[in-house]
Amino acid sequence: MASHIGKLPITIPAGVEVKVDGTVVTAKGPKGTDSYTLPEGITLKIDGSEITVEAADDQRPTRARHGLSRSILASIVKGVHEGFSKRLMIVGTGYRAAAKGKGIEFSLGYSHTITVNPPEGIEFELPNPNEVIVKGTDKQAVGQVAANIRKLRAPEPYKGKGIKYDDERIIRKAGKAGK
Repeated sequence: MASHIGKLPITIPAGVEVKVDGTVVTAKGPKGTDSYTLPEGITLKIDGSEITVEAADDQRPTRARHGLSRSILASIVKGVHEGFSKRLMIVGTGYRAAAKGKGIEFSLGYSHTITVNPPEGIEFELPNPNEVIVKGTDKQAVGQVAANIRKLRAPEPYKGKGIKYDDERIIRKAGKAGK
């Protein structure tokens, strides 16, 4: 019994080039280049515009790596073709972000400002002072940078102030007066 996710083929979109060199898979597209090293027991077949990930045996650890490898490769192909982004909203009176070079300077109610510089492969976009968009080709890196920014001032449950993901719902609590 192979992994259900691992059996699904990955479609290579137009403009994306995938190469296999031993156990290293490299994808090159309009947004950049990314690579992944296949774990032991996992092989890859490229048929025209489809990638098929195969497991060498049917043991449980290999099945788990089979599905994981397929998901990572699908993310790499999507990342070099379309890219990934996370939108963060800044909620609170006086809380805002401003561009400072390639980085962002946050005013979050502390006695000082906090400057965040993007790691390689990540870029920031500020449509307005209360909105930050983290963009990049690596899904994991985009998510991690967004989580690090959110951690600077996580949303609190009483007034909802802080940095939250665009689609995040903050469960509000009643304060002392609400009891």
